[in-house]
Amino acid sequence: MKKIHYILIILSLFLLASCQDVVKVDLDTAAPKLVIEGSLQWQKGTSGNEQKIKLSTTTGFYSTTIPTVSGAIVAVTNSDNITFNFTEEVPNSGLYLCHNFIPEMDKTYVLTVILNGETYTATESLKSVSPITNIVQTNDGGFSGNDIEIKTYYNDPGNVDNYYLFKYKASNNAIPNYDVSDDEFYQGNSFFGYFTNKDIKTGDHLDITIYGISKRYFDYMSKLILISGGSNGPFSTPPATVRGNIINQTHPDNYALGYFNVSETDFRNYLIQ
Repeated sequence: MKKIHYILIILSLFLLASCQDVVKVDLDTAAPKLVIEGSLQWQKGTSGNEQKIKLSTTTGFYSTTIPTVSGAIVAVTNSDNITFNFTEEVPNSGLYLCHNFIPEMDKTYVLTVILNGETYTATESLKSVSPITNIVQTNDGGFSGNDIEIKTYYNDPGNVDNYYLFKYKASNNAIPNYDVSDDEFYQGNSFFGYFTNKDIKTGDHLDITIYGISKRYFDYMSKLILISGGSNGPFSTPPATVRGNIINQTHPDNYALGYFNVSETDFRNYLIQ
């Protein structure tokens, strides 16, 4: 009986040790797709001449690096037929820069990316944003009643439908949080963006950015945030593909991921009290 007891102990220890092994499942890897991160942002109070577009490709689930894309021709043309060229100044970075961009409210902009004999295009207009008027902090929020909550107020214009994107980047978290809002139920009134995180504390900094966006980009980000299972938006891994506004004019089936967006923004760095 004693011998059986020892055997059971040894088996239990073996099973516990086995639970620590990482099981790597073979997954089908699709052909890489081009990913275009083309969010042009005109921060209030700046010229907006410095802009960037990043090109990369999708990769395998277990990969720890994101492949960058070099050798592309990248340009943005406005509705006055003025073209702004984006160049990869640092080789193999996948980051294409423009130093003479001219942002103009409600102007239409067309992105063109030429890569490996294929042409990708996307069209968007620059949307204005209401400035941040006030930031209010409460320390008794959340389900526990002890979480910090931040409300970022702005005055919505009453003469047009507006759509907003909020980006919150806390100093204690490498991944930003995103949220979207439309003014259907508060048009022409003061309203707020809302952020809470149980891990933020007094002394932390919170970067808050509000974007004016188009309805189509609002719909895109709404879906992306929803399927990512939270407010981390495009920085989470979504379980399904969300198509943006980028079209492959050469081979439509070989579409690119990402979105081309042009927004006026307002920004605040808030110190948690």
